[in-house]
Amino acid sequence: MSPAEARLKEVPSGMTEAEWGQRVNLAACYRLIAHYGWDDLVDTHISARVPGPEHHFLINPYGLMFDEITASSLVKVDLDGNLLSKTPYHINPAGFTIHSAIHEAREDAGCVIHLHTPDGTAVASCAEGLLPLNQTAQLVTYDLAYHDYEGIALDHDERPRLQRDLGNKNHMLLRNHGTLTVGRSVASAFERMFHLERACTMQVRTRMLGPSAYPVDADVIDKNTKLLDNPERQELRSTTLVWPPLLRKLDRLDPSYKN
Repeated sequence: MSPAEARLKEVPSGMTEAEWGQRVNLAACYRLIAHYGWDDLVDTHISARVPGPEHHFLINPYGLMFDEITASSLVKVDLDGNLLSKTPYHINPAGFTIHSAIHEAREDAGCVIHLHTPDGTAVASCAEGLLPLNQTAQLVTYDLAYHDYEGIALDHDERPRLQRDLGNKNHMLLRNHGTLTVGRSVASAFERMFHLERACTMQVRTRMLGPSAYPVDADVIDKNTKLLDNPERQELRSTTLVWPPLLRKLDRLDPSYKN
């Protein structure tokens, strides 16, 4: 049995192996977001669907820093925001509005990540949005949606517009607000966010060098789009090639996320 398999076998009583495995992966994602400096005090959120027929989801307890979150501290809720697990914490209402909208509309939304990073928010606040200026950006732009800012997301009436704007895309720039990614798994949502955030940083730095960037031929962009537009291959890469070494990194840094 591999270390990763052994980790997922440490299941608390009264919880399925599938739920515990999702909790471990989601807690790992919170820790990785903190490790890369993408967190925002106790704000922003990552949610994951609990495997099974119920529409139950895991999200962070409001009031914990991302580097404090563990598998057992994650809060389970339903689509109406009702708490389904005992916890001394609440959940952030604005975070639930955004995440519940996507989970409700997208059966394939196993995980949703939303961030407020400086570079991601800077690009989301520019009229031009994210441009295919480089290879990393082209990992994203073919699959990128936009949603206009409507204020702090406390109004559930915004959810249909968010669902409409996202459609079947897996990357989104929330205008004047931040970044968002969707994945079938925590692994694929994280890898997409890694590329989205890095592409935004690259664009910010490119723009700092001057008003123009060296152009990419349109045929090359089309070529990359055809190569990348394969969800099955992208999911396999995320779950088998990218995520295991990230978990090993966390195990070296601080394995307490598994608690």
